[in-house]
Amino acid sequence: MQNASAVSCLSYYLRDLQNCCRFSKIGSKYTNNRAQLQFYRRLPAFSISSSSSISMSKKKLVWIWTENKQVMTAAVERGWNTFLFPSHRRQLADDWSAMAFISPLLIEDRQVYDGDRKLISTFSEISSPAQLEQLKPENEPADNIIVNLSDWQVIPAETIVAAFQTSHKTVLAISKTSNEAQTFLEALELGLGGVVLKVEDVESVLELKDYFDRRSEQDNILELTTAVVTRVEMVGMGDRVCVDLCNLMIPGEGILVGSFARGLFLVHSECLESNYISSRPFRVNAGPVHAYVAVPGGRTSYLSELKTGKEVIVVDQDGRQRIGIVGRVKIETRPLIIVEAKIKSNDQILCSILLQNAETVSLVTPKGGNGYKTASSIAITSLKVGDEVLLRTQGDARHTGIEIQEFVVEK
Repeated sequence: MQNASAVSCLSYYLRDLQNCCRFSKIGSKYTNNRAQLQFYRRLPAFSISSSSSISMSKKKLVWIWTENKQVMTAAVERGWNTFLFPSHRRQLADDWSAMAFISPLLIEDRQVYDGDRKLISTFSEISSPAQLEQLKPENEPADNIIVNLSDWQVIPAETIVAAFQTSHKTVLAISKTSNEAQTFLEALELGLGGVVLKVEDVESVLELKDYFDRRSEQDNILELTTAVVTRVEMVGMGDRVCVDLCNLMIPGEGILVGSFARGLFLVHSECLESNYISSRPFRVNAGPVHAYVAVPGGRTSYLSELKTGKEVIVVDQDGRQRIGIVGRVKIETRPLIIVEAKIKSNDQILCSILLQNAETVSLVTPKGGNGYKTASSIAITSLKVGDEVLLRTQGDARHTGIEIQEFVVEK
């Protein structure tokens, strides 16, 4: 069911284009093709249900188009074994099939066949509004459609996502870099059904696999532990970090921060309304510059290392996680409070965090904890010994943010 309250992303994007753009930079050239702009403006405003879980739960296809043996090997080692070959390179397909477990597909007359001559996909060049308008699910004889968006990329990709959202057919876009692939996989949040990575360098394969690994973390539920506060004390002035994301957060969500890697507290966002200050649902007043913060890939970073464009993990009370993009970091000198807590199931593990002494700074609590059935957090100014908060436990030792096995003492 389409979400009636969802804003039509495509319609908004095109209105913005109409109002703001006369010239659009495409690659290294500029276009002022009025006919093409007018076509994109006339596209229907499709309503897309907005949901990160939808976009990430549907498996994305990755096919490889290359003549480089090292690229083939790297792709197969990372689980991608569908390869495209022009019909005149059938011998290369046979040679590689003898060396590795791959599924070769041959391109003939803009159609793609497998070894049994079964039609697997069609192949379409999209370089004009007319060609894009002709691309419709009912016009395609195969379950898969490969498109080469040779001119505009973002808006045509969004149009295709909208047009095919209720179809069982899968559209894959030819991508010459991992960044292009990411653009297609995230178009209108849902993304195209997959990409054909057409490259001759191994690095593009590695970068794309890293992208998928980081995104797949969002499907994993983090185990959060209840800790009991044992100390709350003002300690003086320090340089604290406000992390402003390009993402909105809701009650119960925040980022994982701590003085020690062994225990990261779930620091709540400033999404809650108050009588004295407007909510800032994109912000987490996270702690001082030295503190660890959880980032994708099972790593940590120092808060002082965060900057525009970096990624952090946003987590809620239930351990559901997603990736947030840092839009801005503000470091300012503020009064700090130290909070120490012991793991409820193992009181030998002591964790600590320093936070700004302000009513807008909160820690996420267990559901129903501290005597409140619905509260998602407790302000640092109201926190007291005996209160329960949530944190993430992990290994102590870190080297450049990566967990390692070595002896370490942190206190």
